Formats: sequence, C-alpha cells, structure tokens
Amino acid sequence: MKIKIMGLIIVGIFLVSLNATAVSLTQDSAVQNIDDFYEFFDENKMIFSNGEKTDFDPLVDINITVTIKEIRALDRIDFLGKPDFYVRVYVDDMMHQSKVWKNKEIVNANWPTTFNVDDTVEIHNISIELWDDNPLRDRICDLDDNYDYFQEAKTIELSYSIKTGHWTGDDFTSPYPSWEDYSGYGRANGCDDNTIYQSDRDCVLTFDITQNDADGDGIPWWTEDEVYKTDPLVDNRGEDFDEDGVPIEWEHKWGNSLRQRGNEGKWFYYWIYDPNTYENHNTLDDDRDGLSNYEEYLVSEWGSDPFRKDIFVEVDQMEEGPDDEPSSILTQLTKDTLCAPFHKQNIVLHLDDGCMGGGNWLPFEKLTDRDRLVELYNEHFLQGNPNHWRKGVFHYGMVVYDGTYRGFAFGTDDDYHGAFQISSSLIDKRKIIDTPRRTAQVYASVYMHELGHTLDIQIPGGHDDESKYIWQLNWWRWRPYKSCMNYGYTYGLIDYSDGSRGRNDHDDWGTLDLEYFQFEVE
Repeated sequence: MKIKIMGLIIVGIFLVSLNATAVSLTQDSAVQNIDDFYEFFDENKMIFSNGEKTDFDPLVDINITVTIKEIRALDRIDFLGKPDFYVRVYVDDMMHQSKVWKNKEIVNANWPTTFNVDDTVEIHNISIELWDDNPLRDRICDLDDNYDYFQEAKTIELSYSIKTGHWTGDDFTSPYPSWEDYSGYGRANGCDDNTIYQSDRDCVLTFDITQNDADGDGIPWWTEDEVYKTDPLVDNRGEDFDEDGVPIEWEHKWGNSLRQRGNEGKWFYYWIYDPNTYENHNTLDDDRDGLSNYEEYLVSEWGSDPFRKDIFVEVDQMEEGPDDEPSSILTQLTKDTLCAPFHKQNIVLHLDDGCMGGGNWLPFEKLTDRDRLVELYNEHFLQGNPNHWRKGVFHYGMVVYDGTYRGFAFGTDDDYHGAFQISSSLIDKRKIIDTPRRTAQVYASVYMHELGHTLDIQIPGGHDDESKYIWQLNWWRWRPYKSCMNYGYTYGLIDYSDGSRGRNDHDDWGTLDLEYFQFEVE
C-alpha cells in the first residue's frame, strides 16, 4: 500500500514539474485529456513566464476594458417586482460601478469600463459582481459555480494576461474535456452549482475583456511579436495566413488558453489553433453542437462559442391577414421565455427573427398545408439554393396562421429534418386567459415542443393522444415526465425533463442530439 501511495506522489510531482508556456497543436493530435496534452508540447515553441517586469507593449500605454454585454435573471430576483441590476468591476485595486438598470429581468447592457494598468505586470486580477439595488439592502446575485467560499462564491474572479489578452479563473477557454467551462468563454452562469430548479438568485452575465493595441486588431503586442511573428503596427483582422478558412482574430480568440503552473506563481500559454498552421476547421466540432469551427466562425458575430453548445433557429412569421387576422408573431416576451430554460442548461438558443440575416415575413395564407410548407422552406429559408450555407447551421421554425395542426416537424424534399411549424390560429384556442404572459407561455411551450423533435427527443409512449387530458389513464401514468414534449404539459410548461423523477420520466436534456437535424433520414 505504501508503495502505491509513493508512486502516486511521484507521478503528481512529475506532472506539476512540467514547465511549458506556449504550444502549437493541430487537431490531428487528438488531445482528449490533460495527460495527452502534456505529450503534445512543441518544444520549439515553449515560452516560459518567469514573472519578469518589462513593458509588455512599448507602443501604447495599456488599458484594460471590461464590457458587460447582457444580464439575464434566471430566478426570481426581487420579490417586489423586476430586479434593478447594477455591476461592479474590479481591476487590481480599482473599482468601477455601472448605472442601475431599473425594473428589468433582461438587460442588453453593452456597458464598457476602462482601467489603466501597470504595463510591466503580466497578470492583472479582475472580478465582476452583479447586484440588485434595493431600498434597505442591496443583494448580490449568483454568477459563479460556487466552488469558492463566502461572497466570492457568487462573484467571478479572473486572472487576465496582457501578454495574450486572455483570462482564466472562474471563466476560461476550455478546449479539453478535463478542463471544461460549460457556460462558455465570456459567459457566467449561476446555475452551474446545480441550482437550476432552486431559487438561488441565479443569473447569466455575458462579457468581454479587451486591451488597446497600436494597430487596433485586438492582438496584444507580445503575442504578435513573440508568437505569431506579425507586425504590431499592421491591422491583421480578416487575414488567413494558413488558408484554413478562418481569419487570425477568430483563431486568436478561441485558440489560446492560459493556465497557472502549480503554486509557483508562474503562468504558461498554449495555442491549439495557430494562425500560421493549417487546421481543418470544416471538420472540427469540439462542443458537438453540430456546428463545425468554420460554421461557428460564420455565426460568431451573433455570439457562438466553439466550446459551448449553440442552437440557431430562423424564425419566419406570417403577416397580418386581409380580414384583420392577427399576424402570427412571436413576441419578445415569448422569445425571452423560450430561451430561458436553454440558458440554464448552458445551451444558448439564438432566434433569428431578422437580426441574423434571416427572419422573413411570409405572405398571409388562410391555410398552409405540408406541401406549401416545403415550398416556403425552399423560397424563404434556402432562397432557392439547395446548398445554402444556413441549411446545416440554422433550424427552421415557421409561425403560420393555420398549418392544419397546432404544430409539427416536417421533412423536406431533400430529407432535411430541422424544419417545423406552429399555427397561431389553432394555438390561440388553447388560451383560456388572454394576457401577454399567458400568450408567451403557450407559444413558447409549443415552439419548444416542435424544436425538440428536430433535436431527436424520443420518448417511448411518453407523449401521445392518450395522454393529453386529465380523464385519460396515460395522463396520470406519465405525470413524472415533466416536459413540454409530454402532451399533458404542452401549452403550460416551457422545459424539457431531466429524468430525475423516477419511473416513466425521461432525460430529454441529457439525450439531446444537436447534430440530428443535419443528417438525411434513412
């Protein structure tokens, strides 16, 4: 037994003693865990961080800018109304506080705050706090996975490198399964401490951290000069030196990560995507969400993350009818309600209602049968091009007036099965109470149900015509299956089930197939 313990100690000392700071890897190396990672260091590109004090950018006086992009409440934050959010950002010993965004559950903040820092210090400490303003006592909201103690359990604590413009800590890039940050880079989720179904003041906050540089391309002087060998006075954005289809700025953002070596205070950097080395980004899909790195790049301006799951859906909606038939529209409240359960699970649902190059208004029709749905798919989604790039990236969810059923997923002439429709005139009949919140609840539930079919949620007997109503035996039998896929919950529940409720439940979230919609039906 003593021999086994001694062997483990020796192995541990060996791993800690490895000292490497920058690495260039291709995906052919198939790194799966930290042990494999150490085998693929490129010794010619090791750069040691020795804590030297030098001017890390001789061309500019370095400023660090923290930009708060969006805030979302995932729990009930303020019992007297909607939350009044504000943010505190700390860099080293400096603190800046935002204004108060009053009475908002979702804040599109786009609030930047800039700090002048010591150019000779390599690592700068950054923390982000989210608060709810209250008359008697402000309360901090949860953004963290809560592996820390006390108040820090809710605060994002980061270490930022002015050498590379990247950070680690409570948020980091995660190219390897053993180092996974499920919420994604620049995105903090208070539900990461397994409080999805508890009231813990959980919120999602998305942010970015940048620094100024002489050429304005966002790549720090040290990285350009020491690693990429590019000109720090030339803006390289849009350039693709290795001709792999992805420009340098995307590979720089996602292909570099930062780690601290043991307890010695030294840092090392590694690059899994090298702007000067070809990687086959058309085949790489590290997060297995069906989007290759090249496709992640195509939609990067809308918030995709190659190491966190994303679902993109184009929403086409029908115009108002000639006899004052209401337009078949998903309200903003409906879309926010629909996205919330995905956010909690760290799957970001992106709805393109015109903000991402799609989102068409369909001509009004009293009745839209299945053949016509396929025609609309070809005309408006593919725009007459069967090889349109959006086909393998976006699902296609139409809202029509009457599609013969309240909703269904449908195949197309080329067997694409990422398309579905919901029918406003038929869904409206399920609204006993006609309020904006009830409308959002009904539409979001049906839309999520049909989207679930394109994610290959399959439940044996879990939702059928014999489980719709309280007087049916299967309605009682399938009550543990709390999912909008269960007809007994559709129109009221906006969630998939997690399989935790025992017999007759099903783990929808754990079995989602985000790649399913891309493959032809056999």
